Amino acid sequence: MAHCSSLMTSLQCSMVLICISIFSSTIFASTDPALTLDYYKSTCPTVFEIVRKEMECQVLSDPRNAAFIVRLHFHDCFVQGCDGSVLLDDTISLQGEKKASINVKSVKGFRIIDRIKNKLESECPGIVSCADILTIAARDAVILVGGPYWDVPVGRKDSKTTSYDLTRENLPTANEGLLSIISKFLYQGLSVTDMVALAGAHTIGMARCENFRARIYGDFAAIPGKNPLSNSYLSNLKSICPATGSGDNNITAMDNVTPNLFDNSFYHTLLRGEGLLSSDQEMYTSVFGIETKKLVQKYAEDPVAFFNQFSDSMVKLGNITNLDSFVNGEVRKNCRFVNT
Repeated sequence: MAHCSSLMTSLQCSMVLICISIFSSTIFASTDPALTLDYYKSTCPTVFEIVRKEMECQVLSDPRNAAFIVRLHFHDCFVQGCDGSVLLDDTISLQGEKKASINVKSVKGFRIIDRIKNKLESECPGIVSCADILTIAARDAVILVGGPYWDVPVGRKDSKTTSYDLTRENLPTANEGLLSIISKFLYQGLSVTDMVALAGAHTIGMARCENFRARIYGDFAAIPGKNPLSNSYLSNLKSICPATGSGDNNITAMDNVTPNLFDNSFYHTLLRGEGLLSSDQEMYTSVFGIETKKLVQKYAEDPVAFFNQFSDSMVKLGNITNLDSFVNGEVRKNCRFVNT
């Protein structure tokens, strides 16, 4: 009984924090400026075509580039809003977000954004923000590997600031508990449904050994169900990721069935108990995951429902705005540096 009382107290405290987060995010969201679909209609009408063509080249050359851009967009939006802050390099007067521990070896795709920016500066100089480029490119990346389409509202400004500390506070980590991750999404104005749907982007993602070592040498054996992590799959993962020593940067697909195709296969891996990251698997197996478990089952059974919700959730993600950047922001000439 004492254990149950302690568990309930912990859960109640977590829910209080979540409610506070919802209230806080609602306050911030209510003041956000509106984005529009036709923001560049007269100033740069070819913006979507230019982004799409460059993304076609990049994904054709390496399908992994799709996942790089989607992750880059997510890591941008969860730190002071979708303002292109993740794209800024370190300078004498500014500490960027690229070298934060959660970003330094996992966030890539910067050169792709540079290429798109250079083309747009030739076509429409000083018009299209880097934040908008990244948001549009993420949509096109998903489409090019078989995922759904959605309209991208635009009109973001690029920030002149970054937040190294917020990368640690706001971005979910591979071994983080379910309630903690839920609270981070709620703080951004995103629901539990959004969280489970957006996690589906891992169907085209890769993970570093450092981020799944604890999973494959830990709780996989304790996962309930008729289909535990298969011995052959586990052996392969252990060969990629040794328990000790080197190998931290070795990578493998989070969807071991269709790693280069955007589909609902990721959710089937969770049903089998084969989620590569602990944070992903918890959506199906955690005792706190009553709602998330139902959503995982739903998206595994209904790919259309997954695609529809993913599209809606990506729009919501892209609409996390930085009010300060709308007031004091700019359109950078080079996505890596604030204008001088």
